[in-house]
Amino acid sequence: MDGRSVSGRTARLGKRLGSGTGTGTADGAVNAVAVLLPEGCETSTARISPAAALAARSLATALARAGRGHGLTTHVLHFRCRGWNGEAAHPAADAEWAVTEIVRRYGDVPVCLVGTGTGARAALLAAGHPAVNSVLGIAPWLPAAAPADPVKQLVGRRVLLVHGTNDARIAPDLSFRYAERAKKINRDTCRFEVHSDGHGLHQHRAELRSLTTDFVLGSLFHRGYSRPVQDAMAAPPPLGLRMPLAAGFGATLGR
Repeated sequence: MDGRSVSGRTARLGKRLGSGTGTGTADGAVNAVAVLLPEGCETSTARISPAAALAARSLATALARAGRGHGLTTHVLHFRCRGWNGEAAHPAADAEWAVTEIVRRYGDVPVCLVGTGTGARAALLAAGHPAVNSVLGIAPWLPAAAPADPVKQLVGRRVLLVHGTNDARIAPDLSFRYAERAKKINRDTCRFEVHSDGHGLHQHRAELRSLTTDFVLGSLFHRGYSRPVQDAMAAPPPLGLRMPLAAGFGATLGR
């Protein structure tokens, strides 16, 4: 990050959740970190909305609980402001700062970036940091006009995108086209579609949480993915980029 504040604010990492806070490994070791990047909007210098911050914290708490015993710590990134703000790209700069801060605090541990909307775009752009081993973008906000966002920073990372087919706020086809470009240079890329669900994926919240947990733990701890994620990673385009997120996913995960 460039160090400058926006409206007198700087980016910060939220409260540490997981390992070393009473729910981690026996020795409190931090073996991996997931950073949650909340949703914002296209233009604004206001703070991230409480609803977006709460949604990110809820998912961060669930991941920390699932990673109990593995040494997973999670943080929510509090952006300087909720807006992308054109070329300033405040969330992207803040995401890069966050990964550097994670390394400063915890040392050489793998990092998974989990973002929603503009937070997903920031996560994808910050994936080039050497500490990042995986990125999960939920309903990512991606540009419709040229020039398209780069994908070369995703090489060597595990990448999963998730998008509702009825998203009226962010066109699902944009994330498909991005995933299509990413898959050409990084085979460890897949994308799930949530049929008949909208931007917030409220109808399939449980399935989304299970998919997120499966991907994050599988990526950070090399414990293997569920069969649907394995199949999506292995399938050629467009199959692996239009994998349906089945109702009930997570209830009986087959490995």
